[in-house]
Amino acid sequence: MTQDVGKIEQGFPLFNKDEYQDAFARKRVFEEAYPLEKIEEVFQWTTTEEYKALNFKRELLTVNPIKVCQPLGAVLCALGFHKTLPYVHGSQGCVAYFRTYFNRHFREPIATVSDSMTEDAAVFGGQKNIFEGLENAKKMYEPEMMAVSTTCMAEVIGDDLHAFITNAKKQGKVPEDFATPFANTPSFVGSHINGWDNMLEGILKYFTPKDMEGKEVGSNGKLNLVMGFEGYLGNFRVIKRMLTDMGVQYTLLSDPEEVLDVPADGEFRMYAGGTTQDECRDAPNALDTLMLQPWHLNKTKKFIQEHWNQKVSEIAIPMGLAGTDEFLMKVAEITGKPISESLEKERGRLVDMMADSNQWLHGKKYSVFGDPDFVMGLCRMLMELGAEPLHVLCQNGSKKWAKAMTKMLKDSPYGQEAEVYVGKDLWHLRSLVFSKKPDYMIGSSYGKYIQRDTLHKGKEFEVPLIRLGFPIFDRHHLHREATMGYEGAMYILKTLVNTVMERMDQDTMIMGQTDYALDLVR
Repeated sequence: MTQDVGKIEQGFPLFNKDEYQDAFARKRVFEEAYPLEKIEEVFQWTTTEEYKALNFKRELLTVNPIKVCQPLGAVLCALGFHKTLPYVHGSQGCVAYFRTYFNRHFREPIATVSDSMTEDAAVFGGQKNIFEGLENAKKMYEPEMMAVSTTCMAEVIGDDLHAFITNAKKQGKVPEDFATPFANTPSFVGSHINGWDNMLEGILKYFTPKDMEGKEVGSNGKLNLVMGFEGYLGNFRVIKRMLTDMGVQYTLLSDPEEVLDVPADGEFRMYAGGTTQDECRDAPNALDTLMLQPWHLNKTKKFIQEHWNQKVSEIAIPMGLAGTDEFLMKVAEITGKPISESLEKERGRLVDMMADSNQWLHGKKYSVFGDPDFVMGLCRMLMELGAEPLHVLCQNGSKKWAKAMTKMLKDSPYGQEAEVYVGKDLWHLRSLVFSKKPDYMIGSSYGKYIQRDTLHKGKEFEVPLIRLGFPIFDRHHLHREATMGYEGAMYILKTLVNTVMERMDQDTMIMGQTDYALDLVR
């Protein structure tokens, strides 16, 4: 089973050759695998209403989750600060997973270190690991800050980060004035969005203690913005461009745009861009802080309101036409800056695109899954287009979010059939789409397995996946796009309508049977 060096084949055509198929067949015999007929019988049963009822009684098992763990979110938050090295107090395997996860989505090397806790640390505690880890990482990688988070092991045994880091500085492992904010991010509760929130709160606490001596809200004339856990680098660029067009001075609290999109020009950059420590210290002097994904930034919001005495104006995620309108009007209200002519023209172009494509999207039904703010913003935009959310799944959403989501859907004529689910996973969604078929699914790459299963039942049952959200592993460069602002709405609109047209072409390709509808103009 060797490849020809003159023609290196990818896995799919290679493994389809007889020699590999024979090996797979022998492997099934060796493993005493179930007969294909039995597998098919069980598969068909899992598509029934009987199985759906059993599936939704599930309580102690998650199958194909729609979330990741807290420390992964903490790492992404830390990457958004200038010359900052994310430091995870926990096992090496966890951090290898975080790096790989982000590498597959952003297509960039991810600088993150671990102090490699093993069995002895689980028994005696991980203070020794932190002493050696902080000292070695500072010497080797020369960061200006290390943002420390935790994994399951450290949390289960109750390691005290504050005490450990304080002791490390007392013993001279790192200088007393070296920046070492931290956050407790247990993997067994919450999700990546909570970890992001916890880490930002930890960093802001470190640089802006509880007292406001020398600080005055509004004195720097700037606007603080918190993007939250964000997998689309284009969103950072869109928000920056819109504020610049309006002449608004701003600070992004965590800005990983540059470090996650380093150019290939022969120079290695472990650190690039990011929010500086001085900007963190100056943030309490801003006019206001806007949370662009407010449903998962509760701890940061509370800290800013209670300790900075700063207003955190209420906004929704700036997705779609109305969401972006509300964001820009709130910025104008806070700063006194008018919305620029260029943004008004951009808005008009989006409205024109919506009018052009409405007839192709009106009435189409979608199952949507992902994080709370993204799902809410996307459903709102779908209904602006006359499309209809059918199943709305948010495994890391709260009951309060579900109530607000349900109200938003029921307030629109296009959301009357929608069903909202929190705490449910993609195996639940699989049952839902077999029971009540949507036209499309919208969500991360993990939805492709549901598309495969629906196709296996029959072409008429297939539910195509539209890849929007996080993570996107099986397509390249989508993370460079935007989903926020008018520009982001244009991208979502193009993705939706062109998927519909591509699907129509696929369904009308049979010569002499369906090609009467294979139109050149759509």
